[in-house]
Amino acid sequence: MTEAHIKALSFLCFILIGIALKKKFSSKDEVNGLKKIILLLALPATIFIALLQVKINTHLLLLPLIALAFNGILYGITPTLLNITGIHDTSIRNTAKLLLPSLAPGLSCFPFILEFLGSPYLAKAAMADLGNKFFVLFILYILAISWYYKNQNTKPEPIKTKLKSLAKVMLFEPVNIFILVALICVGFGITMTNLPGFIQLNLSRLSNIMTPLILLFIGLAVVIKKKQIAQIFTLLMLKYGVTLLLIGTIISVVDIKVPQDILLLLAFGLSACSFWPFAHISSIAAKEVDVEEVQKTFHVDFALSILALSLPLAVLYILGILTAGTTFTHASNIFLLGSITLGVGLIFPIYQNIKRYKTAETETYKTNWFEHAFQVMIHIFK
Repeated sequence: MTEAHIKALSFLCFILIGIALKKKFSSKDEVNGLKKIILLLALPATIFIALLQVKINTHLLLLPLIALAFNGILYGITPTLLNITGIHDTSIRNTAKLLLPSLAPGLSCFPFILEFLGSPYLAKAAMADLGNKFFVLFILYILAISWYYKNQNTKPEPIKTKLKSLAKVMLFEPVNIFILVALICVGFGITMTNLPGFIQLNLSRLSNIMTPLILLFIGLAVVIKKKQIAQIFTLLMLKYGVTLLLIGTIISVVDIKVPQDILLLLAFGLSACSFWPFAHISSIAAKEVDVEEVQKTFHVDFALSILALSLPLAVLYILGILTAGTTFTHASNIFLLGSITLGVGLIFPIYQNIKRYKTAETETYKTNWFEHAFQVMIHIFK
Protein backbone atom coordinates (compact mmCIF):
# COMPACT_ATOMS: atom_id res chain seq x y z
CA MET A 1 0.00 0.00 0.00
CA THR A 2 1.44 3.37 -1.06
CA GLU A 3 1.71 6.43 1.17
CA ALA A 4 -1.06 8.11 -0.85
CA HIS A 5 -3.44 5.22 -0.17
CA ILE A 6 -2.59 5.26 3.53
CA LYS A 7 -3.37 8.99 3.66
CA ALA A 8 -6.64 8.46 1.78
CA LEU A 9 -7.75 5.71 4.17
CA SER A 10 -6.83 7.92 7.13
CA PHE A 11 -8.91 10.79 5.71
CA LEU A 12 -11.87 8.50 5.06
CA CYS A 13 -11.66 7.22 8.65
CA PHE A 14 -11.91 10.77 9.98
CA ILE A 15 -14.94 11.44 7.73
CA LEU A 16 -16.59 8.20 8.94
CA ILE A 17 -15.91 9.22 12.55
CA GLY A 18 -17.66 12.51 11.80
CA ILE A 19 -20.66 10.63 10.37
CA ALA A 20 -20.71 8.35 13.44
CA LEU A 21 -20.70 11.39 15.76
CA LYS A 22 -23.65 13.12 14.02
CA LYS A 23 -26.10 12.02 16.74
CA LYS A 24 -23.89 13.60 19.40
CA PHE A 25 -24.30 17.01 17.75
CA SER A 26 -27.88 17.88 18.63
CA SER A 27 -28.12 21.11 16.64
CA LYS A 28 -26.76 22.79 13.52
CA ASP A 29 -25.25 25.51 15.71
CA GLU A 30 -22.82 22.97 17.19
CA VAL A 31 -21.65 21.90 13.72
CA ASN A 32 -21.39 25.54 12.66
CA GLY A 33 -19.28 26.16 15.76
CA LEU A 34 -16.77 23.60 14.49
CA LYS A 35 -16.81 25.26 11.08
CA LYS A 36 -16.06 28.64 12.68
CA ILE A 37 -13.04 27.21 14.52
CA ILE A 38 -11.76 25.95 11.16
CA LEU A 39 -12.37 29.17 9.23
CA LEU A 40 -11.38 31.62 11.96
CA LEU A 41 -8.34 29.86 13.44
CA ALA A 42 -6.98 26.64 11.94
CA LEU A 43 -7.25 27.52 8.23
CA PRO A 44 -5.82 31.09 8.53
CA ALA A 45 -2.85 29.80 10.54
CA THR A 46 -2.13 27.08 7.98
CA ILE A 47 -2.33 29.49 5.05
CA PHE A 48 -0.12 32.03 6.86
CA ILE A 49 2.60 29.42 7.41
CA ALA A 50 2.33 28.27 3.78
CA LEU A 51 2.62 31.81 2.36
CA LEU A 52 5.73 32.56 4.39
CA GLN A 53 7.44 29.71 2.53
CA VAL A 54 6.86 31.00 -1.01
CA LYS A 55 8.42 33.72 -3.12
CA ILE A 56 6.05 36.40 -4.37
CA ASN A 57 6.03 36.75 -8.16
CA THR A 58 3.68 37.91 -10.91
CA HIS A 59 2.40 34.36 -11.49
CA LEU A 60 1.20 34.17 -7.88
CA LEU A 61 -0.59 37.52 -8.16
CA LEU A 62 -2.33 36.37 -11.36
CA LEU A 63 -3.99 33.42 -9.61
CA PRO A 64 -6.99 35.42 -8.27
CA LEU A 65 -7.75 36.64 -11.81
CA ILE A 66 -7.53 33.10 -13.18
CA ALA A 67 -9.93 31.84 -10.47
CA LEU A 68 -12.31 34.74 -11.18
CA ALA A 69 -12.30 33.87 -14.90
CA PHE A 70 -13.03 30.23 -14.03
CA ASN A 71 -16.03 31.33 -11.91
CA GLY A 72 -17.25 33.36 -14.86
CA ILE A 73 -17.01 30.39 -17.24
CA LEU A 74 -18.94 28.18 -14.81
CA TYR A 75 -21.62 30.86 -14.53
CA GLY A 76 -21.83 31.09 -18.32
CA ILE A 77 -22.40 27.34 -18.84
CA THR A 78 -24.85 26.85 -15.94
CA PRO A 79 -28.01 27.77 -17.97
CA THR A 80 -27.06 25.12 -20.54
CA LEU A 81 -26.64 22.50 -17.78
CA LEU A 82 -30.07 23.45 -16.41
CA ASN A 83 -31.63 23.06 -19.87
CA ILE A 84 -30.05 19.62 -20.26
CA THR A 85 -31.36 18.59 -16.83
CA GLY A 86 -34.84 19.77 -17.76
CA ILE A 87 -35.15 22.37 -14.98
CA HIS A 88 -37.46 25.20 -16.05
CA ASP A 89 -38.79 26.49 -12.71
CA THR A 90 -37.50 30.07 -12.36
CA SER A 91 -36.73 29.96 -8.61
CA ILE A 92 -34.81 26.68 -8.93
CA ARG A 93 -32.90 27.97 -11.98
CA ASN A 94 -31.95 31.15 -10.09
CA THR A 95 -30.78 29.09 -7.13
CA ALA A 96 -28.60 26.80 -9.25
CA LYS A 97 -27.18 29.74 -11.25
CA LEU A 98 -26.02 31.28 -7.97
CA LEU A 99 -24.57 28.14 -6.37
CA LEU A 100 -22.98 26.09 -9.18
CA PRO A 101 -20.35 28.68 -10.24
CA SER A 102 -19.20 29.18 -6.64
CA LEU A 103 -16.35 27.31 -4.95
CA ALA A 104 -15.58 26.45 -1.31
CA PRO A 105 -11.94 25.30 -1.48
CA GLY A 106 -11.28 26.00 2.19
CA LEU A 107 -13.50 23.14 3.36
CA SER A 108 -13.27 20.77 0.39
CA CYS A 109 -9.77 20.86 -1.10
CA PHE A 110 -7.29 22.80 1.07
CA PRO A 111 -6.55 19.93 3.50
CA PHE A 112 -5.90 17.53 0.61
CA ILE A 113 -3.72 20.03 -1.26
CA LEU A 114 -1.66 20.50 1.91
CA GLU A 115 -1.23 16.76 2.53
CA PHE A 116 -0.58 15.63 -1.07
CA LEU A 117 1.05 18.68 -2.71
CA GLY A 118 2.60 20.56 0.20
CA SER A 119 2.56 24.07 1.68
CA PRO A 120 3.69 25.97 -1.47
CA TYR A 121 0.64 24.72 -3.37
CA LEU A 122 -1.67 25.50 -0.48
CA ALA A 123 -0.34 29.07 -0.68
CA LYS A 124 -1.16 29.16 -4.39
CA ALA A 125 -4.67 27.82 -3.72
CA ALA A 126 -5.20 30.45 -1.02
CA MET A 127 -4.18 33.23 -3.43
CA ALA A 128 -6.53 31.88 -6.12
CA ASP A 129 -9.36 31.79 -3.59
CA LEU A 130 -9.18 35.60 -3.30
CA GLY A 131 -10.63 35.83 -6.83
CA ASN A 132 -13.30 33.26 -5.99
CA LYS A 133 -14.23 35.17 -2.80
CA PHE A 134 -14.67 38.40 -4.77
CA PHE A 135 -16.97 36.54 -7.17
CA VAL A 136 -19.16 34.89 -4.51
CA LEU A 137 -19.33 37.93 -2.22
CA PHE A 138 -19.83 40.76 -4.69
CA ILE A 139 -20.76 39.59 -8.19
CA LEU A 140 -23.20 36.89 -7.05
CA TYR A 141 -24.80 39.26 -4.53
CA ILE A 142 -25.37 41.92 -7.22
CA LEU A 143 -26.91 39.26 -9.48
CA ALA A 144 -29.11 37.90 -6.66
CA ILE A 145 -30.47 41.30 -5.63
CA SER A 146 -31.09 42.34 -9.26
CA TRP A 147 -33.10 39.14 -9.87
CA TYR A 148 -35.10 39.86 -6.71
CA TYR A 149 -36.03 43.39 -7.85
CA LYS A 150 -36.91 42.15 -11.32
CA ASN A 151 -38.99 39.24 -9.99
CA GLN A 152 -40.96 41.29 -7.45
CA ASN A 153 -41.23 44.40 -9.65
CA THR A 154 -40.05 46.56 -6.76
CA LYS A 155 -38.06 49.76 -6.94
CA PRO A 156 -34.36 49.00 -6.56
CA GLU A 157 -32.90 50.24 -3.28
CA PRO A 158 -29.35 51.58 -3.07
CA ILE A 159 -27.06 48.59 -2.54
CA LYS A 160 -24.04 50.75 -1.77
CA THR A 161 -24.39 50.11 1.99
CA LYS A 162 -24.65 46.35 1.50
CA LEU A 163 -21.63 46.28 -0.80
CA LYS A 164 -19.65 48.25 1.79
CA SER A 165 -20.55 45.70 4.45
CA LEU A 166 -19.54 42.87 2.11
CA ALA A 167 -16.25 44.65 1.45
CA LYS A 168 -15.66 44.79 5.21
CA VAL A 169 -16.49 41.08 5.49
CA MET A 170 -13.97 40.25 2.78
CA LEU A 171 -11.30 42.59 4.15
CA PHE A 172 -11.65 41.56 7.79
CA GLU A 173 -12.19 37.84 7.23
CA PRO A 174 -9.40 36.12 9.21
CA VAL A 175 -8.13 34.14 6.22
CA ASN A 176 -7.78 37.29 4.13
CA ILE A 177 -6.14 39.22 7.00
CA PHE A 178 -3.59 36.44 7.42
CA ILE A 179 -2.95 36.39 3.66
CA LEU A 180 -2.39 40.17 3.62
CA VAL A 181 -0.07 40.08 6.65
CA ALA A 182 1.82 37.10 5.18
CA LEU A 183 2.34 38.93 1.86
CA ILE A 184 3.65 41.99 3.73
CA CYS A 185 6.01 39.77 5.74
CA VAL A 186 7.30 38.07 2.60
CA GLY A 187 7.77 41.47 0.97
CA PHE A 188 10.05 42.49 3.85
CA GLY A 189 11.87 39.15 3.83
CA ILE A 190 10.32 37.91 7.09
CA THR A 191 9.96 34.13 7.44
CA MET A 192 8.62 31.84 10.17
CA THR A 193 12.04 31.64 11.81
CA ASN A 194 12.08 35.42 12.27
CA LEU A 195 8.88 35.35 14.32
CA PRO A 196 8.91 35.05 18.15
CA GLY A 197 9.02 31.44 19.35
CA PHE A 198 5.60 31.46 21.04
CA ILE A 199 3.93 32.77 17.83
CA GLN A 200 5.61 30.04 15.77
CA LEU A 201 4.42 27.42 18.27
CA ASN A 202 0.83 28.69 18.37
CA LEU A 203 0.58 28.92 14.57
CA SER A 204 2.00 25.41 14.17
CA ARG A 205 -0.41 23.94 16.70
CA LEU A 206 -3.41 25.61 15.07
CA SER A 207 -2.22 24.42 11.67
CA ASN A 208 -1.90 20.83 12.90
CA ILE A 209 -5.59 20.60 13.83
CA MET A 210 -6.88 21.91 10.49
CA THR A 211 -7.04 18.69 8.48
CA PRO A 212 -8.64 16.50 11.21
CA LEU A 213 -11.22 19.19 12.00
CA ILE A 214 -12.19 19.69 8.35
CA LEU A 215 -12.57 15.96 7.80
CA LEU A 216 -14.73 15.61 10.91
CA PHE A 217 -16.80 18.59 9.73
CA ILE A 218 -17.35 16.94 6.34
CA GLY A 219 -18.67 13.83 8.08
CA LEU A 220 -20.93 15.88 10.36
CA ALA A 221 -22.20 18.11 7.54
CA VAL A 222 -23.15 15.31 5.12
CA VAL A 223 -26.94 15.41 4.76
CA ILE A 224 -28.40 13.94 1.59
CA LYS A 225 -32.13 14.41 1.05
CA LYS A 226 -33.91 12.07 -1.35
CA LYS A 227 -36.08 14.84 -2.74
CA GLN A 228 -34.63 16.24 -6.00
CA ILE A 229 -31.45 14.17 -5.51
CA ALA A 230 -31.49 12.95 -9.13
CA GLN A 231 -31.64 16.50 -10.53
CA ILE A 232 -28.93 17.82 -8.20
CA PHE A 233 -26.64 14.81 -8.76
CA THR A 234 -27.08 15.32 -12.52
CA LEU A 235 -26.25 19.03 -12.29
CA LEU A 236 -23.13 18.40 -10.22
CA MET A 237 -21.88 15.59 -12.45
CA LEU A 238 -22.40 17.73 -15.55
CA LYS A 239 -20.55 20.60 -13.84
CA TYR A 240 -17.63 18.34 -12.85
CA GLY A 241 -17.55 16.80 -16.32
CA VAL A 242 -17.35 20.20 -18.01
CA THR A 243 -14.75 21.34 -15.44
CA LEU A 244 -12.52 18.34 -16.17
CA LEU A 245 -12.82 18.84 -19.94
CA LEU A 246 -12.05 22.56 -19.53
CA ILE A 247 -8.96 21.87 -17.39
CA GLY A 248 -7.84 19.19 -19.85
CA THR A 249 -8.12 21.74 -22.66
CA ILE A 250 -6.17 24.37 -20.70
CA ILE A 251 -3.40 21.87 -19.96
CA SER A 252 -3.18 20.94 -23.65
CA VAL A 253 -3.24 24.51 -24.97
CA VAL A 254 -0.95 26.10 -22.36
CA ASP A 255 1.22 22.96 -22.27
CA ILE A 256 1.50 22.72 -18.47
CA LYS A 257 4.18 20.16 -17.63
CA VAL A 258 4.52 20.29 -13.81
CA PRO A 259 2.33 17.47 -12.37
CA GLN A 260 1.65 19.34 -9.11
CA ASP A 261 0.34 22.38 -11.02
CA ILE A 262 -2.11 20.16 -12.90
CA LEU A 263 -3.28 18.46 -9.70
CA LEU A 264 -3.74 21.89 -8.09
CA LEU A 265 -5.96 22.99 -10.98
CA LEU A 266 -8.04 19.83 -10.69
CA ALA A 267 -8.43 19.98 -6.91
CA PHE A 268 -9.35 23.68 -6.89
CA GLY A 269 -11.70 23.40 -9.88
CA LEU A 270 -13.59 20.45 -8.37
CA SER A 271 -14.22 22.20 -5.04
CA ALA A 272 -17.67 22.02 -3.47
CA CYS A 273 -20.22 24.83 -3.83
CA SER A 274 -19.74 27.80 -1.51
CA PHE A 275 -21.94 28.68 1.47
CA TRP A 276 -21.83 32.40 0.62
CA PRO A 277 -24.45 32.29 -2.19
CA PHE A 278 -26.75 30.53 0.28
CA ALA A 279 -26.28 33.50 2.61
CA HIS A 280 -27.41 35.81 -0.23
CA ILE A 281 -30.40 33.53 -0.91
CA SER A 282 -31.34 33.52 2.79
CA SER A 283 -31.21 37.32 3.01
CA ILE A 284 -33.54 37.64 0.02
CA ALA A 285 -35.82 34.89 1.36
CA ALA A 286 -36.23 37.03 4.49
CA LYS A 287 -37.57 39.84 2.27
CA GLU A 288 -40.08 37.43 0.67
CA VAL A 289 -41.65 35.95 3.81
CA ASP A 290 -45.16 37.02 2.74
CA VAL A 291 -44.67 36.10 -0.91
CA GLU A 292 -46.31 32.93 -2.28
CA GLU A 293 -43.94 30.00 -2.91
CA VAL A 294 -44.41 30.04 -6.69
CA GLN A 295 -43.47 33.72 -6.87
CA LYS A 296 -40.28 33.59 -4.80
CA THR A 297 -36.94 34.46 -6.40
CA PHE A 298 -35.03 31.50 -4.94
CA HIS A 299 -35.71 28.00 -3.64
CA VAL A 300 -34.07 27.68 -0.21
CA ASP A 301 -34.54 23.90 0.12
CA PHE A 302 -32.99 23.31 -3.30
CA ALA A 303 -29.99 25.43 -2.28
CA LEU A 304 -29.51 23.40 0.91
CA SER A 305 -29.68 20.16 -1.07
CA ILE A 306 -27.01 21.36 -3.51
CA LEU A 307 -24.70 22.25 -0.61
CA ALA A 308 -25.37 18.92 1.12
CA LEU A 309 -24.54 16.82 -1.95
CA SER A 310 -21.71 18.88 -3.45
CA LEU A 311 -19.41 18.56 -0.41
CA PRO A 312 -19.14 14.73 -0.30
CA LEU A 313 -19.02 14.47 -4.10
CA ALA A 314 -16.22 17.04 -4.33
CA VAL A 315 -14.22 15.30 -1.60
CA LEU A 316 -14.56 11.93 -3.35
CA TYR A 317 -13.36 13.35 -6.68
CA ILE A 318 -10.48 15.37 -5.21
CA LEU A 319 -9.30 12.56 -2.93
CA GLY A 320 -9.57 10.01 -5.75
CA ILE A 321 -7.54 12.16 -8.17
CA LEU A 322 -4.80 13.03 -5.67
CA THR A 323 -4.55 9.44 -4.45
CA ALA A 324 -4.02 8.24 -8.03
CA GLY A 325 -0.57 9.88 -8.12
CA THR A 326 0.35 11.13 -11.58
CA THR A 327 -2.47 9.29 -13.38
CA PHE A 328 -4.49 12.47 -13.89
CA THR A 329 -1.56 14.70 -14.77
CA HIS A 330 -1.98 13.67 -18.43
CA ALA A 331 -4.55 15.48 -20.55
CA SER A 332 -5.79 12.24 -22.14
CA ASN A 333 -6.73 10.76 -18.75
CA ILE A 334 -8.41 14.00 -17.67
CA PHE A 335 -10.44 14.00 -20.90
CA LEU A 336 -11.40 10.37 -20.27
CA LEU A 337 -12.52 11.07 -16.69
CA GLY A 338 -14.37 14.19 -17.84
CA SER A 339 -16.18 12.25 -20.59
CA ILE A 340 -17.18 9.48 -18.17
CA THR A 341 -18.40 12.03 -15.62
CA LEU A 342 -20.34 13.88 -18.31
CA GLY A 343 -21.82 10.56 -19.49
CA VAL A 344 -22.99 9.72 -15.95
CA GLY A 345 -24.54 13.17 -15.73
CA LEU A 346 -26.48 12.60 -18.96
CA ILE A 347 -28.07 9.32 -17.81
CA PHE A 348 -30.94 10.96 -15.91
CA PRO A 349 -31.88 13.49 -18.66
CA ILE A 350 -31.80 10.74 -21.32
CA TYR A 351 -33.95 8.48 -19.11
CA GLN A 352 -36.42 11.32 -18.52
CA ASN A 353 -36.68 12.06 -22.25
CA ILE A 354 -37.22 8.38 -23.11
CA LYS A 355 -39.86 8.10 -20.39
CA ARG A 356 -41.57 11.27 -21.64
CA TYR A 357 -41.48 10.02 -25.23
CA LYS A 358 -42.97 6.63 -24.30
CA THR A 359 -45.70 8.30 -22.24
CA ALA A 360 -46.59 10.59 -25.14
CA GLU A 361 -46.55 7.65 -27.57
CA THR A 362 -48.84 5.63 -25.28
CA GLU A 363 -51.27 8.52 -24.90
CA THR A 364 -51.33 8.99 -28.68
CA TYR A 365 -52.01 5.27 -29.15
CA LYS A 366 -54.82 5.35 -26.59
CA THR A 367 -56.34 8.43 -28.17
CA ASN A 368 -56.21 6.90 -31.69
CA TRP A 369 -57.65 3.60 -30.40
CA PHE A 370 -60.58 5.33 -28.71
CA GLU A 371 -61.22 7.44 -31.80
CA HIS A 372 -61.15 4.35 -34.01
CA ALA A 373 -63.51 2.44 -31.67
CA PHE A 374 -65.86 5.42 -31.59
CA GLN A 375 -65.95 5.58 -35.39
CA VAL A 376 -66.67 1.82 -35.56
CA MET A 377 -69.59 2.17 -33.10
CA ILE A 378 -71.05 4.99 -35.16
CA HIS A 379 -70.76 2.89 -38.30
CA ILE A 380 -72.46 -0.12 -36.58
CA PHE A 381 -75.40 1.88 -35.31
CA LYS A 382 -75.89 3.51 -38.70
